[in-house]
Amino acid sequence: MPKVPCDLHITPRWMLPMGAERELLERHTLVVRDGRILEIVPADAALERYAPRVSLERPNHLLMPGLVNAHTSIGSLPGPDSAPLFSPDLAALGIANMLKAGVTAFCDVGYFPGEVAGTAVAQGLRAVIGLPVAARPSAWAQGPAEYLTRALKLRDEYKAHPSIATVFAPLGSNALENATLARVSTLAAELDAGIVVAVNRSRRDIDECVARHGMRPLARLETLGLVTPALIAVHAASLEEAELELIRRAGTGIVLCLAADLARGEGLPPIAALAAARSAGVRLCLGSADAGQDLWNDIKLLALHGHIAAAQPLLRAREVLEVATRGGAAALGLDTEIGSLEAGMWADLLCLDLGGPAMQPALEPLAQLLLNGGRDLVSDVWVAGRQLLSEGQFTRLDWPELAARLKALEARARMAPT
Repeated sequence: MPKVPCDLHITPRWMLPMGAERELLERHTLVVRDGRILEIVPADAALERYAPRVSLERPNHLLMPGLVNAHTSIGSLPGPDSAPLFSPDLAALGIANMLKAGVTAFCDVGYFPGEVAGTAVAQGLRAVIGLPVAARPSAWAQGPAEYLTRALKLRDEYKAHPSIATVFAPLGSNALENATLARVSTLAAELDAGIVVAVNRSRRDIDECVARHGMRPLARLETLGLVTPALIAVHAASLEEAELELIRRAGTGIVLCLAADLARGEGLPPIAALAAARSAGVRLCLGSADAGQDLWNDIKLLALHGHIAAAQPLLRAREVLEVATRGGAAALGLDTEIGSLEAGMWADLLCLDLGGPAMQPALEPLAQLLLNGGRDLVSDVWVAGRQLLSEGQFTRLDWPELAARLKALEARARMAPT
């Protein structure tokens, strides 16, 4: 029987599919054709069945779905009067940092959605672009009505794009009028679109909402019809029991930004309660927010506070990695396309080299990865079957050229008056 042609074979030592088969596989081959996963089969069977254009052996490696950074912002820097400006070089740097960390998809929320979408397309990364709606004027729009008009136009522009999706992203929701948020809720329902909004980001934000609107942020969003499965609540650093129950009933997603919130002195959300809510169906995921693009800080914090090495952990090692992959895909509405290694899914892949001293002896590779590993172990990254990082080196992004431009940007910043 003639062999079946395909584009790519990857044969690692371990594979973590995160799909119906959720445990570790050994000596299996992932087969890719036309950017999507064709099959996962034992390595010997793959050799007999397929004729790949490229075949890669990764004998000390773990292959898993790419990480999903469910909340970040790239490319912006403070301008005059604190008005944000866009830097293409800083946006490319954000992409570079995410690739080096094994991130294959991200959700960006900021004032430059068109520029970020263009950067993601140019560099081959998958992105969910937050369409900003704000009270303050910016380079994007002067007021809520213009924000919504431009949001709908950009959404239409990327409606059929294979690697760009869009969600509504109210910014500074305390300052937005109820009518504006209600309009966002109506549009999201009509267009079957998601809504990303910071919820309970800090004690100060909560107190401000109570002072302005007479209720806590989540209660206000509920009265305006936003607390639905379309809502992606970011931060949730302080959640009361009733709020967590509301989120569970509504099927709302939660993006934890653990490292960023700790750095701002906000502490950690209730990990035990969130782990239980995840078991009950809440879509829990991770985002780096404004703490760079290294999701491994958040992964490690979740692993440690999830007590993965305990006799009765709040979260097992595999579950922590699910939050960082499948969880992000589910929260962003992409879980039928990415987040697991299954036939028909896009080949958005992350390969980690577990052959170093910190991972030896590799008796519990997933737990060891979470406790001892990080972005330094990332060797290869693919998005839709296209390899963007090969044995630690960028294949599309021109790092030497970008690094030179960043040095020049640094020099100009140092010379600027303070």
